[in-house]
Amino acid sequence: MKFFSHLVLLSVIGLGATSLQAAQPDAGLTGCAAKRSAIENQLKEAREHNNSDQVAGLEKALSEVTANCTDASLRKEREQKVLDARHEVSQRTKDLDKAMKKGDAEKINKRKDKLAESKKELQEALDQLEK
Repeated sequence: MKFFSHLVLLSVIGLGATSLQAAQPDAGLTGCAAKRSAIENQLKEAREHNNSDQVAGLEKALSEVTANCTDASLRKEREQKVLDARHEVSQRTKDLDKAMKKGDAEKINKRKDKLAESKKELQEALDQLEK
């Protein structure tokens, strides 16, 4: 039974890795070209798996990106996400400081978790800015 469990787990992990790989743009592309490439790769994967609902959604997304995406607008959008994430980190830091002054251990732990989550989102926004 353990063998079967491990086999199922490995299969699920493998499928997840394949899906993640399909969502990646082709190497060397940035901006809207990278966005289009990532969608095209997902579209190819969805077609291979005969997922018609996903194909329809991805085709719509691809047409929207093709029609409306400019590198300048994409950069501006990503810069705004970074600003929003920085503001969120700042707010979470203030919340943590306030909880620490009160000395409520439960609130301190919650605030630390929320701050860590906000910092992770900030890092993701910064990473996207470079793509």
